[in-house]
Amino acid sequence: MTSIAHLGPSGSYSQLAATNYAHWLQTQHGTASTLKPYNTIAKAIQAAANGETDIAVVPIENSIGGGVHDTLDMLWELDSLKIQNNLVIPIHHALLSQAVNLKAITAVYSHPQALTQCQKWLAANLPNAVQVATNSTTEALPRLSTDETLAAISPLWAAKLYGIPTLADPINDNPDNATRFWVLSRCLAQHGSHTSIAFRLPDNTPGALLKPLQLFATQGINMSRIESRPTKVALGDYRFFIDIEASLDDPNTQAALQ
Repeated sequence: MTSIAHLGPSGSYSQLAATNYAHWLQTQHGTASTLKPYNTIAKAIQAAANGETDIAVVPIENSIGGGVHDTLDMLWELDSLKIQNNLVIPIHHALLSQAVNLKAITAVYSHPQALTQCQKWLAANLPNAVQVATNSTTEALPRLSTDETLAAISPLWAAKLYGIPTLADPINDNPDNATRFWVLSRCLAQHGSHTSIAFRLPDNTPGALLKPLQLFATQGINMSRIESRPTKVALGDYRFFIDIEASLDDPNTQAALQ
């Protein structure tokens, strides 16, 4: 039995991604799985890192909102986890509420990524509603049952799960909205088509970032993603996260990393 940590509560996109991966494990390897929800991404990642679960399935990047900072920051702090697999889940946001109409809504709750992905719709339809960030897209749903002035941006299937009406659907600004999830564990992946790397520059000097990136160009390796995050040590000090289209056991990759 493989235990899989993910961001909860029930009905979240992370649960859907974890469920899809559990199905893949069952069909491809005959491995049964059990899902374990956690109330933050950080706790889900820590569960896999300390052995509380075998795997964590966590969001890493959205096509609209960009990188998921909680995941990037936690992976930098922990050196025990490896990326096992990559999942892409289509994102279909709905507005759930007990309100009789949109005019009655005073506040909208959801994960910061979901709020970002619906900014145009919110500005056009709920310009005066307060936007409140939560740990997940489903965390605030229990509160909606007792307050008709509140709404939440959540997956459409969560409406049935929690018994809350759907006022608008879909409300994401881009119909092609999608989130990429990483499957993390303490085991090193044996094979793969991509490698993800994080590093920090020793000095802030001209060409400091160019030099490490040039190594991949020299080896004929393409980068599919690059993102920076502050180190939280000093202003202007950054960590860099990159994805390259090459396996870790590829000789060209090894040559670039040496």
